[in-house]
Amino acid sequence: MVKVLVTIPKQLLEKISLPEDIKKLQEFADVIFNEKNRNLTEDELKELISDVDGCITSWGSPKFTHEVLEKAKKLKIIGHAAGSVKPYVTKEVFKRGIVVVHAAPIIALAVAEFTLAMILNCLRRIPEYINAMSKKYWDIKNTAKFSTYSLYNKTIGIIGFGYVARILVDLLKPFNVKILVYDPYVPKEYIVAKGCIPTDLYTLLREADIVSIHAALTKETYHMIGEKELKMMKPHAFLINTARGAIIDEKALIKALKEGWISGATLDVFEKEPLPEDSELYSLSNIYLTPHVAGLSHEIYHKLFGTIVEEFERFFKGEKLRYMIDPKRFDSMA
Repeated sequence: MVKVLVTIPKQLLEKISLPEDIKKLQEFADVIFNEKNRNLTEDELKELISDVDGCITSWGSPKFTHEVLEKAKKLKIIGHAAGSVKPYVTKEVFKRGIVVVHAAPIIALAVAEFTLAMILNCLRRIPEYINAMSKKYWDIKNTAKFSTYSLYNKTIGIIGFGYVARILVDLLKPFNVKILVYDPYVPKEYIVAKGCIPTDLYTLLREADIVSIHAALTKETYHMIGEKELKMMKPHAFLINTARGAIIDEKALIKALKEGWISGATLDVFEKEPLPEDSELYSLSNIYLTPHVAGLSHEIYHKLFGTIVEEFERFFKGEKLRYMIDPKRFDSMA
């Protein structure tokens, strides 16, 4: 029987798994659990990983450094029961022939739903109306400054065409929108096949009514959206970011929102998290802020561990994997 190490702290594992997931894993593997209510240290990981065939990680797990990998002589597969694997694995993992699978595609559905909700919130001003009614103010519907817009027939600009963006495209189809996509790493014919129009960044910014960011944070995308880019957008346009905070220059965005270069924005991610209490973003009236929760629906949260267990079962049976990371795409991933 293969041996699998689960580095996820006991309390977190109880949140992101179901009893049947644990049982299923134990049916085909001898499992070592992290009984501590904290993440393992690198030294603890080195001690436990020497004779395991697979390792399941999640948020905050120690990184698979060269020193850890030197101890992991039998390791064949790493499964990350969360989103981005970059904080936890290195290129050396792939060079050693170790397979990496992740649950980011599962989280993507929740993020795409959240993004659609925020697009509608921006256009229809739903939070303002809810807030007004909580104060028993009915006449807000006659106030010109709360005029709203329909999503139908709008032009949506999507930056980055990964898992989330592709699901979002499907969710947007009933609204008969025109979708522009900028992603230099995705073949144009694939974008066209999804019913979208491949374009350059500046054309997208100039033409879109809604700009939604779904790119990975890399050296290329750091502060991709700054003053120059924000000034290209339509005055009535909205900017939405559920990807990574540092893709937007927050100082430039604050200036844009104060001076009315764009109509508004929604941010679920920030350059510094938690968002500092003295951030000017809190004081702006034309922005919606949420605390990095786009991917955390109840149903999705409880599927993360089970998804990795299913991938491990496929791997050890020699079956095709669904959520394996392509080493060639590692650098451009979130």
